Amino acid sequence: MMKPLKIAMMSMTHGHTRKYYQTLKENPKLDWVAVSTANDEVKKVFLDSVDGIPCYDSEIAMLDAHPEIEAVVLASENSEHLRQMKLCAERGIHILSMKIPTFDMDEYDEMIRLIDEKNVICQIELEMHYNPVILRLKELVENGEIGKIKSFNATNITLSPVWAFPWQGVPEKSYGKRVPIQEGDGRFRGGALCDHPHIFDMIRHMTGSDFDSIYAEVAPNIRPDIEEEDMLSVIGKMKDGTIFSLDPSWSKMEERLKVPGPGWEVFPKRMEVNITINGEKGTIMSDCFGPNVYHNGLPNDRYTVQYTYFDEWIGLVDEFYDNIRNHKTPLINLKWHKKTIEAMNAVYESIATGKTVML
Repeated sequence: MMKPLKIAMMSMTHGHTRKYYQTLKENPKLDWVAVSTANDEVKKVFLDSVDGIPCYDSEIAMLDAHPEIEAVVLASENSEHLRQMKLCAERGIHILSMKIPTFDMDEYDEMIRLIDEKNVICQIELEMHYNPVILRLKELVENGEIGKIKSFNATNITLSPVWAFPWQGVPEKSYGKRVPIQEGDGRFRGGALCDHPHIFDMIRHMTGSDFDSIYAEVAPNIRPDIEEEDMLSVIGKMKDGTIFSLDPSWSKMEERLKVPGPGWEVFPKRMEVNITINGEKGTIMSDCFGPNVYHNGLPNDRYTVQYTYFDEWIGLVDEFYDNIRNHKTPLINLKWHKKTIEAMNAVYESIATGKTVML
């Protein structure tokens, strides 16, 4: 076996941070060296949860104290990613970035140039690619079970993370700047859409095509105290002709889920990714946090997969390790992901203008 990868985490303010605690600690391919955060509350949560890993108050202090670090998980606010990527890339440190590198396309291009110039790996944390249900769904599509895809319908709906991760309610930290969602609306970009790139990514993954046109509408907020959008709906067409409808909302209510439900396999869940793909020969429906993929919607025509909550993170980190040790380009790299971010920006443009946006 190749030597373990010496890995660290920065900031730990992202909602996915705690999912890495177990993954980094227990994976024999990794040697978890250190973490850094300037947030005292985050630091306390970490020290109460994990033993034996030093926690530094600054990224520079961590990197200076541990020159052996080979890779870093950027578990930070979206607005911090470019600065942190520079810190890592200039030291030859490989990067696992959260799902939104940036919404500023000039910054995005700067990230691509930086990664290319410094010859480091930057993998994007789109963990649904490693979800067992998605893997089975992709297999059925590729095997021609439903023929050519005609339509793709998906929901990625959750409760709002703002109560637990307040930065996601701050437009400057989530979207990167303060941009009105519509003239005279009073709300700003940076809410539910910024939290839910997965279904935009999944339609590209399943069809092998890119976005052609997008139209979106935003609903009145169900949370009047949040100044960003929390409910929206998106329709459009891919370049291969596939039509789609996407719901990336924060439509789950926090006060009804103070205590999580009995399990991921039971509705209603606090987080859902549900996909229906209609093809010329049939339909596939899937609950991505449940055990079944239904072919043609029939209870007796289903494919059962084994699913646990950490499957995605294990697959994600295993690929990150393999990419670094074997000098591979990640499946979900900055250049691939750019078209997803462009499509999400087109959603905001459509909401602002009331028009269909061509890509």
